[in-house]
Amino acid sequence: MRNAPGRLLITGGSGFLGARLVELALAQGWDVVATCHSRRPQTPGVRWETLDLRNAAATRRLVEQVTPDVVIHTAYRQEGPDMMAIIGEGSAAVAQGAFAVQARLIHLSSDVVFDGERIGRYTETDEPQPVTTYGAAKALSERLVAAAHPGALIVRTSLIYGGPDRPGRHERFVLDVLDGRAEAVFFTDELRCPIEVGDLAAALLELAAIDRSGIVHVAGSDVVSRYEFACLVARAFGRDPSGLRSGPSPAAPRRPRNCALDSQVAQRMLTTRLRGVREVLG
Repeated sequence: MRNAPGRLLITGGSGFLGARLVELALAQGWDVVATCHSRRPQTPGVRWETLDLRNAAATRRLVEQVTPDVVIHTAYRQEGPDMMAIIGEGSAAVAQGAFAVQARLIHLSSDVVFDGERIGRYTETDEPQPVTTYGAAKALSERLVAAAHPGALIVRTSLIYGGPDRPGRHERFVLDVLDGRAEAVFFTDELRCPIEVGDLAAALLELAAIDRSGIVHVAGSDVVSRYEFACLVARAFGRDPSGLRSGPSPAAPRRPRNCALDSQVAQRMLTTRLRGVREVLG
């Protein structure tokens, strides 16, 4: 890592991953600037800026005004009519601003850029073939970011969770199902490589100091189904997983099934260990 961390801009700093990044970056001595869309946290030592990624000009202007040494772009929209604009054009605007001030850029992407029809794990050289709107938006963002900032590092990751001490939306959903607040069938044929939020945040901050561009996969070492993940979550929270229903993913709407990522390239670069979910939650 660099001896004296510089200024770090974290987009989506109030989100699940962004908040953990803010916490770790402060501990490492970074000068942290973080963005939020509406809810402005009160975090000592952090300069908060409101950002609407739908406004490309304002997005570029904010990045240029902050003049960061590094930008980690985590902000996104999971669904809704503005999803493509926020993930695609919004990410391009962040990349343009970062390029203008010669900032290092780390852009977060997803395993769902793939169609999930292969056997084994996807590597960085496999071509994206998204089958969902969200996957298409993330694939578009990869292309736009690479065009706007050739030195950017595009990090594909998987399901982000936090465990009993820092539960994320995936864990909360499993608990909602167990408590009867939601209904779901957890798929036995949809495979992911869940990563603990602290492991991912630490890896991203390490990558901020490594001179590498292009694409790298950063995900947990275990390949598990959605159903196995839900069972691991239940047990980690002291709950009986027998109340969880399992089954195959539906034929329509089509979902990517095997999205397992090969993260060997990243693990060779990092001192942060990309732990498997069975180790973390088991």
